[in-house]
Amino acid sequence: MAPLSIAAATVLGLATSYAGMTGLCLAMDRHHDQVWGRDASPLVRRLLRLAGIVLLAGGFLLCIGAWGGAIGPVVWVGFLSAGALSLVLLLPYAPRFAGVLAALAGAASVVGGVLALG
Repeated sequence: MAPLSIAAATVLGLATSYAGMTGLCLAMDRHHDQVWGRDASPLVRRLLRLAGIVLLAGGFLLCIGAWGGAIGPVVWVGFLSAGALSLVLLLPYAPRFAGVLAALAGAASVVGGVLALG
């Protein structure tokens, strides 16, 4: 397996952070209603929490793999901050777009992670 380039790891790290933070955000009824116009069922809330946690953990592993054990966690915290800030700035003005963008970012990060591993 060839290591990821720094540019690819940056894009994937930002995508997983944004998608993971949005998953955790949409697990709350208030934000789910804001984006989709209805409350989430308990199953959907659990799945969104799980997806958010898995994406954030995957982003952490990606950063450790790309930058090493000393710098990787610091880069990951920076990506978490950027993902959360992007969500906070986008959610009030374009809530539906924030949800769609998170779905695309999550799918892209999963596909990118699979391609990087295989």
